Amino acid sequence: MSDNKKFKLKIHFGKVSAILIAVFAVLLATDLILKGCEEKFEWNFTVLPKLIWVESGSHNYGAAFSFLSDTEWGRIFFIVLTFIMLGVMTAAFLLLPERFVGFKVALSLIASGALGNLIDRLAFGYVRDFVWVNIFGNWACCNFADFWIVFGVIWALIDILFLNELAILPLTKTAKEAAKKRELAEKEKSETDENADGEE
Repeated sequence: MSDNKKFKLKIHFGKVSAILIAVFAVLLATDLILKGCEEKFEWNFTVLPKLIWVESGSHNYGAAFSFLSDTEWGRIFFIVLTFIMLGVMTAAFLLLPERFVGFKVALSLIASGALGNLIDRLAFGYVRDFVWVNIFGNWACCNFADFWIVFGVIWALIDILFLNELAILPLTKTAKEAAKKRELAEKEKSETDENADGEE
Protein backbone atom coordinates (compact mmCIF):
# COMPACT_ATOMS: atom_id res chain seq x y z
CA MET A 1 0.00 0.00 0.00
CA SER A 2 1.40 3.42 -0.97
CA ASP A 3 2.41 5.89 1.73
CA ASN A 4 -0.36 8.33 0.88
CA LYS A 5 -2.94 5.61 1.57
CA LYS A 6 -1.66 4.74 5.04
CA PHE A 7 -3.72 5.88 7.99
CA LYS A 8 -2.20 8.59 10.13
CA LEU A 9 -3.64 9.82 13.41
CA LYS A 10 -4.20 13.45 12.48
CA ILE A 11 -7.05 15.83 11.81
CA HIS A 12 -8.47 15.65 8.29
CA PHE A 13 -10.67 18.67 7.63
CA GLY A 14 -11.26 19.83 4.09
CA LYS A 15 -14.03 20.74 1.67
CA VAL A 16 -15.94 17.49 2.23
CA SER A 17 -15.97 17.92 6.00
CA ALA A 18 -17.03 21.57 5.73
CA ILE A 19 -19.96 20.68 3.46
CA LEU A 20 -21.06 17.84 5.73
CA ILE A 21 -20.98 20.08 8.80
CA ALA A 22 -23.34 22.42 6.94
CA VAL A 23 -25.57 19.43 6.11
CA PHE A 24 -25.43 18.41 9.78
CA ALA A 25 -26.61 21.90 10.82
CA VAL A 26 -29.47 21.88 8.28
CA LEU A 27 -30.68 18.43 9.40
CA LEU A 28 -30.51 19.42 13.07
CA ALA A 29 -32.42 22.65 12.42
CA THR A 30 -35.03 20.80 10.35
CA ASP A 31 -35.69 18.35 13.18
CA LEU A 32 -36.00 21.05 15.85
CA ILE A 33 -38.16 23.33 13.67
CA LEU A 34 -40.57 20.52 12.81
CA LYS A 35 -40.84 19.52 16.47
CA GLY A 36 -41.63 23.12 17.38
CA CYS A 37 -44.20 23.45 14.58
CA GLU A 38 -46.04 20.26 15.51
CA GLU A 39 -46.32 21.50 19.10
CA LYS A 40 -47.49 24.97 18.10
CA PHE A 41 -49.97 23.91 15.43
CA GLU A 42 -50.91 20.52 16.93
CA TRP A 43 -50.59 18.60 13.69
CA ASN A 44 -52.91 15.65 13.19
CA PHE A 45 -53.16 14.19 9.70
CA THR A 46 -52.56 11.05 7.66
CA VAL A 47 -49.59 10.89 5.26
CA LEU A 48 -50.08 7.38 3.90
CA PRO A 49 -53.17 5.42 5.03
CA LYS A 50 -52.27 2.49 7.32
CA LEU A 51 -48.55 3.34 6.99
CA ILE A 52 -47.67 6.85 8.19
CA TRP A 53 -49.66 9.41 10.15
CA VAL A 54 -48.89 12.45 12.30
CA GLU A 55 -50.24 13.08 15.77
CA SER A 56 -49.11 15.87 18.07
CA GLY A 57 -48.32 15.48 21.74
CA SER A 58 -46.35 12.23 22.04
CA HIS A 59 -43.57 12.44 24.63
CA ASN A 60 -40.94 9.70 24.83
CA TYR A 61 -39.02 9.55 28.11
CA GLY A 62 -36.90 6.62 26.92
CA ALA A 63 -35.26 5.57 23.67
CA ALA A 64 -36.63 3.78 20.61
CA PHE A 65 -39.98 2.09 21.26
CA SER A 66 -40.03 3.89 24.66
CA PHE A 67 -37.21 1.68 25.97
CA LEU A 68 -36.48 2.50 29.65
CA SER A 69 -39.15 5.21 29.61
CA ASP A 70 -40.56 3.95 32.92
CA THR A 71 -37.27 4.26 34.83
CA GLU A 72 -36.04 7.32 36.71
CA TRP A 73 -32.44 6.79 35.65
CA GLY A 74 -33.29 6.18 31.97
CA ARG A 75 -33.13 9.88 31.00
CA ILE A 76 -29.73 10.41 32.64
CA PHE A 77 -28.42 7.20 31.09
CA PHE A 78 -29.39 8.27 27.57
CA ILE A 79 -28.03 11.79 28.05
CA VAL A 80 -24.63 10.47 29.17
CA LEU A 81 -24.61 7.81 26.45
CA THR A 82 -25.42 10.40 23.77
CA PHE A 83 -22.60 12.69 24.91
CA ILE A 84 -20.16 9.76 24.70
CA MET A 85 -21.45 8.75 21.26
CA LEU A 86 -21.20 12.31 19.96
CA GLY A 87 -17.62 12.54 21.23
CA VAL A 88 -16.66 9.28 19.51
CA MET A 89 -18.40 10.26 16.26
CA THR A 90 -16.77 13.70 16.26
CA ALA A 91 -13.33 12.14 16.71
CA ALA A 92 -14.00 9.61 13.94
CA PHE A 93 -15.29 12.35 11.63
CA LEU A 94 -12.18 14.48 12.11
CA LEU A 95 -9.65 11.63 12.02
CA LEU A 96 -11.04 9.91 8.93
CA PRO A 97 -9.36 11.03 5.69
CA GLU A 98 -11.54 13.10 3.36
CA ARG A 99 -11.73 10.25 0.84
CA PHE A 100 -14.05 8.34 3.21
CA VAL A 101 -16.99 10.46 2.07
CA GLY A 102 -19.65 7.79 2.54
CA PHE A 103 -18.80 7.08 6.15
CA LYS A 104 -18.52 10.78 6.96
CA VAL A 105 -21.99 11.28 5.49
CA ALA A 106 -23.30 8.51 7.75
CA LEU A 107 -21.64 10.08 10.80
CA SER A 108 -23.19 13.47 9.96
CA LEU A 109 -26.66 11.93 9.72
CA ILE A 110 -26.36 9.96 12.97
CA ALA A 111 -24.83 12.88 14.89
CA SER A 112 -27.53 15.35 13.78
CA GLY A 113 -30.26 12.97 14.92
CA ALA A 114 -28.53 12.18 18.20
CA LEU A 115 -28.01 15.85 19.02
CA GLY A 116 -31.60 16.73 18.08
CA ASN A 117 -32.97 14.22 20.58
CA LEU A 118 -30.34 15.18 23.17
CA ILE A 119 -31.48 18.81 23.02
CA ASP A 120 -35.04 17.63 23.68
CA ARG A 121 -33.98 15.56 26.69
CA LEU A 122 -31.98 18.42 28.17
CA ALA A 123 -34.68 21.05 27.51
CA PHE A 124 -37.86 19.09 28.30
CA GLY A 125 -36.86 15.83 29.95
CA TYR A 126 -38.33 13.86 27.05
CA VAL A 127 -38.14 13.54 23.27
CA ARG A 128 -40.93 15.04 21.17
CA ASP A 129 -42.29 12.38 18.81
CA PHE A 130 -45.12 12.93 16.35
CA VAL A 131 -44.70 10.66 13.31
CA TRP A 132 -46.36 7.26 13.61
CA VAL A 133 -44.93 4.60 11.29
CA ASN A 134 -46.27 1.10 10.68
CA ILE A 135 -43.25 -1.24 10.86
CA PHE A 136 -44.28 -4.72 9.82
CA GLY A 137 -47.63 -4.41 11.57
CA ASN A 138 -46.29 -2.64 14.67
CA TRP A 139 -46.80 1.08 15.19
CA ALA A 140 -43.82 3.17 16.32
CA CYS A 141 -43.87 6.88 17.13
CA CYS A 142 -40.75 8.80 16.14
CA ASN A 143 -39.44 12.11 14.81
CA PHE A 144 -37.10 13.30 12.06
CA ALA A 145 -34.04 12.97 14.32
CA ASP A 146 -34.85 9.26 14.51
CA PHE A 147 -35.05 9.14 10.71
CA TRP A 148 -31.60 10.73 10.40
CA ILE A 149 -30.16 8.15 12.81
CA VAL A 150 -31.74 5.18 11.02
CA PHE A 151 -30.68 6.43 7.57
CA GLY A 152 -27.16 7.08 8.89
CA VAL A 153 -26.78 3.63 10.43
CA ILE A 154 -28.05 1.93 7.27
CA TRP A 155 -25.69 3.97 5.09
CA ALA A 156 -22.74 3.29 7.42
CA LEU A 157 -23.36 -0.46 7.17
CA ILE A 158 -23.64 -0.32 3.38
CA ASP A 159 -20.45 1.73 3.15
CA ILE A 160 -18.49 -0.56 5.48
CA LEU A 161 -19.71 -3.72 3.80
CA PHE A 162 -19.54 -2.77 0.13
CA LEU A 163 -18.35 0.71 -0.80
CA ASN A 164 -15.26 2.17 0.87
CA GLU A 165 -11.67 1.02 0.43
CA LEU A 166 -11.83 -1.12 3.57
CA ALA A 167 -15.08 -2.81 2.51
CA ILE A 168 -15.63 -6.37 3.68
CA LEU A 169 -17.34 -7.34 0.40
CA PRO A 170 -16.05 -4.73 -2.07
CA LEU A 171 -18.41 -3.84 -4.91
CA THR A 172 -17.20 -0.45 -6.14
CA LYS A 173 -14.15 0.08 -8.34
CA THR A 174 -12.34 1.91 -5.55
CA ALA A 175 -13.11 -0.80 -3.02
CA LYS A 176 -11.99 -3.57 -5.37
CA GLU A 177 -8.73 -1.80 -6.25
CA ALA A 178 -7.98 -1.22 -2.56
CA ALA A 179 -8.67 -4.89 -1.80
CA LYS A 180 -6.26 -5.97 -4.56
CA LYS A 181 -3.57 -3.64 -3.20
CA ARG A 182 -4.00 -5.11 0.27
CA GLU A 183 -3.71 -8.62 -1.13
CA LEU A 184 -0.52 -7.73 -3.02
CA ALA A 185 0.95 -6.02 0.05
CA GLU A 186 0.17 -9.05 2.21
CA LYS A 187 1.66 -11.38 -0.42
CA GLU A 188 4.84 -9.29 -0.64
CA LYS A 189 5.13 -9.22 3.15
CA SER A 190 4.64 -12.97 3.33
CA GLU A 191 7.34 -13.56 0.68
CA THR A 192 9.71 -11.18 2.49
CA ASP A 193 9.16 -13.01 5.78
CA GLU A 194 9.76 -16.38 4.10
CA ASN A 195 13.00 -15.14 2.53
CA ALA A 196 14.16 -13.79 5.87
CA ASP A 197 13.43 -17.12 7.54
CA GLY A 198 15.30 -18.95 4.76
CA GLU A 199 18.41 -16.79 5.18
CA GLU A 200 18.48 -17.58 8.88
